[in-house]
Amino acid sequence: MFDRPDLKSNSLPYFISSNPSSSKHVLGIRREDQSPWERRAPLAPEHVRTLVKNHNIKVLIQPSNRRAFPISSYVDAGAIVQEDLNEASAIIGVKQVSVDSLLPNKIYAMFSHTHKAQIDNMPLLDACLEKNITLIDYEKFVDEKYVRLVAFGKYAGIVGMINILHGLGLRFLALGHHTPFMQIALAHNYRNSEHARMAIRDAGQEIARGLMPKSIGPIIIVFTGAGNVSQGAQEVFRELPIEYVDVKALPEVVQHGAANKVYGCVILREDHLINKETGKYDEEEYLKHPERYTSTFSTKIAPYATCIINGIYWEPSHPKLLHVADANQLVTPPPEWTQNNPKFGCPSLPHRLLAICDITADKGGSIEIVQDTTSIDHPFLLYNPKTDTSVESFLGPGILICSIDNMPTQLPLEATSFFGSKLLPLIPQMLQLDVEKDFQTQTSVPRVVRDAVITANGQLTPKYAYISKLREQQRLKEMKASIGKRILVLGAGFVSGPVVEYLTRNEQVHVTVVNLIQQEMDRLVSTNSRITPILLDVTCHKSELDKLIEDHDCVVSLLPSKLHPDIASLCIKHRRHMVTASCVSPEMQALHDEALTADVTLINEVGLDPGIDHMLAMELFDMIRDNGGRIDSYVSYCGGLPAPEHSDNPLRFKFCWSPRSVLTDLLNPAKYLMKNK
Repeated sequence: MFDRPDLKSNSLPYFISSNPSSSKHVLGIRREDQSPWERRAPLAPEHVRTLVKNHNIKVLIQPSNRRAFPISSYVDAGAIVQEDLNEASAIIGVKQVSVDSLLPNKIYAMFSHTHKAQIDNMPLLDACLEKNITLIDYEKFVDEKYVRLVAFGKYAGIVGMINILHGLGLRFLALGHHTPFMQIALAHNYRNSEHARMAIRDAGQEIARGLMPKSIGPIIIVFTGAGNVSQGAQEVFRELPIEYVDVKALPEVVQHGAANKVYGCVILREDHLINKETGKYDEEEYLKHPERYTSTFSTKIAPYATCIINGIYWEPSHPKLLHVADANQLVTPPPEWTQNNPKFGCPSLPHRLLAICDITADKGGSIEIVQDTTSIDHPFLLYNPKTDTSVESFLGPGILICSIDNMPTQLPLEATSFFGSKLLPLIPQMLQLDVEKDFQTQTSVPRVVRDAVITANGQLTPKYAYISKLREQQRLKEMKASIGKRILVLGAGFVSGPVVEYLTRNEQVHVTVVNLIQQEMDRLVSTNSRITPILLDVTCHKSELDKLIEDHDCVVSLLPSKLHPDIASLCIKHRRHMVTASCVSPEMQALHDEALTADVTLINEVGLDPGIDHMLAMELFDMIRDNGGRIDSYVSYCGGLPAPEHSDNPLRFKFCWSPRSVLTDLLNPAKYLMKNK
């Protein structure tokens, strides 16, 4: 008996099972234990009452004071509070179950996050296979058009919109702007969504009165997709003074939009997806062959958004909305956005895109810069594309990211009632499954339920057999990463030391050094024990060189430049990339077309040996342009720092590379650009 002195005596029979029902008619509701914030349940008390009274299903529920609905409400609805759920044939919850908590030979329904072979949840999948568990994933309850039937999506959208409006208020404040968004709190601070909407309406009234700083320009919220998540977010959005605009109008709104309203733009597939060859969108083709498509979201839409609300369903075969490389451009202000331009206020915003609420919480998914989820405890990260790093701050360069993977639990009462109403009709159908029978023969079970079964009879069901292939691909990728790259360095002279030292900083890189002179090799090995030394005259043993190149991933040739064309030819033959520190000779230039055909990169000197000056100059130019600057003139002086202790030769020169090459380069003519000539 579960001791609850606060309950009346007429409730006590619900705690005792004197005549256990047939296991096929017993449902267990497990305690959520994945997160301290998880206050949801898969069913509300009203749904339990329906199952008990209308379907004669016995409902067991594990005790928990963390649920938003009190345990007494479930008892009043007819549930039996019981720690041991062994009597139940089916056990349901919201989030993943820990491996140790799984009971064998049961039906489990949850958001398992396993159907994409998500690495974090593969131990759960393996345990389900080992324990003969019939695993049902709510996410895979879909109709004939693949529309999800059971989801928290609407409330994920509602909560996500509340949270990101709160985040925008703090981000604007960190950038020097007080806005009405400061009145909005995180969703869990409100008793229900209506209380949150009241705060948002109050903020909206201030926006309508013109209290939004004009210096921040028109605010544009972009919603991806029109599904449950997007609809939920838009419900909250419509509490503000708003105007919806078409994607084609975004450039105009950015230039001439008003400050007393917030603009919304709903993005559908046809707005940004195009066939890579035809440049057009065909819905039927895309659904069958998404790999043929790419997205223009990063160039047509994202540059105009203040905030992106992402709620689309995404698979690895689908195009991404934003790649990591795209984000760098999105935080680059246009040339006119300078601190000295009074048009944009005091202070000016660093860039237009300030925040992304990725409600999908797909790590590296449709929004690639979302590499990890955030949490209710720590809901925001500031991602800096320039450094590809994230910090928990509102101040500094970058894009504010909110990607909480359990947002609906911030409004647990409403979310549970909403979700349970969708799940309720499927519970009796789920209980028709029998873990002891061959899953393939259970054809009387409705299609909606059968299609959501990921594991049964100790194996993946046919519909999800592809997970094994995805896992094998992951395994090979991890194996390849663990093996690392093999780099062949030819030469152990003056230049080789710094190159080898740099390459071996990465423990995943294996370096082989080939050299003719034992003394030079000994000097190199004495300072780095992680290299593989090979004594070889590459001019006389071309077959051995050929095999070495074939066995490595990349070749760095620090030999005399006259040897490079022959080495490059072997690299092209074996499709291996090659790096040299020598200028492009006519013989090397002649290999250009062959290298292109073989998809091989041959990197040579790109400026004054080996081109660091030009590389640093281009980096400087890009940085100046990215910050709205202009380059009028650039002069680079070449020389060296005095080193008297090494000036014991006629040229008073410290030779850190081949003296012959130094003298040869001194004879080369110089070319430079002045006044476009």
